[in-house]
Amino acid sequence: CMIDHLDELCDAGIDCLKIEGRAKSAYYAAIVTGAYRHAIDAARAGEPLDPVWRAEVDKVSHRPYSTGFYYGEPGQHTAHARYLRDWQVVGVVTSCAPDGAALCELRNKFAEGDELELVGPGLRPCPVTVKALWDEDGQSLDQVRKPQMVFQLDLPCQAPPLSLLRRQADLTP
Repeated sequence: CMIDHLDELCDAGIDCLKIEGRAKSAYYAAIVTGAYRHAIDAARAGEPLDPVWRAEVDKVSHRPYSTGFYYGEPGQHTAHARYLRDWQVVGVVTSCAPDGAALCELRNKFAEGDELELVGPGLRPCPVTVKALWDEDGQSLDQVRKPQMVFQLDLPCQAPPLSLLRRQADLTP
């Protein structure tokens, strides 16, 4: 994980990065490439990395990070090799009105009152407190729990299609 060292990599003349992502989810690819895009732009502008983008790489399933062989022998990480899974995608935005009224599809159950985060193209991650939920016919719900169920909720801003709702949940085995 070299996101904290992109300024040094750019100064060394590197102008192309490959981010490993084979067999990873669309969520992983979107979050990691988005975080690196913001980090590269900051490094090229001579600005410090905004902590929100550094935090994003910790919100995908990953093994403990290191800098690999960039700074010599990395040593051996022996604590464990399990994936860290602290965030879970709960919904995908299919459409959203300018006032934030969104139509979504469920990925993992959640309920009214839960604290979520909204992430998506061109969006800075933002908190969402679920104040109310409705089914696609406008009937009030206290939770959404059926796989791929279509539901409605109000978001704090307009979100582009394919934006994601996630929640913090320790899923590490």
